[in-house]
This record gives sequence, C-alpha cells and structure tokens, in this order.
Amino acid sequence: MKVPVHLFQDEDAVWIAEVSSIPGCVSQGKTKDEALGNVQDAANQCVAERVARGFPIGTEDFLAIANGTCEYTVEISD
Repeated sequence: MKVPVHLFQDEDAVWIAEVSSIPGCVSQGKTKDEALGNVQDAANQCVAERVARGFPIGTEDFLAIANGTCEYTVEISD
C-alpha cells in the first residue's frame, strides 16, 4: 500500500511533510530526508493514538500504517 506524503519547503527553508490522508499528520525537518522520517514517525503515532482511544481506522492508509505494510511515496512541491 502506498501512502502519499506531500513535501514542500516553507519561507524559512524548513521542509514540511504531510500525510494528507491522516488529518493533522504533519512534521518538519531541516532536510527532505529528516522531514520524511519525522512524518513517518508522526503517522505511526497518530495511528497508535487512534487505536489506543478506540477511534475507527477506516481508510486503507490507516490500516497499512497500523499493519506496517505501507510504503511512503513523496510528492514534492516547490
């Protein structure tokens, strides 16, 4: 399962990464790789928190992350 990550650089040259299929799942880093690694950690934490609180995990992206079967694909914007 491929989970898309939107990656862009802000006005301060910080890289922002967002998993749009998981509301509120955003992270950042000084480099593209750091931002991508951070957002993968954030996605795992978002899913774990939803499971711990008994919230539904209905999308394929949530299930793939929860099962550790996802591959993150990067979409870079200028």
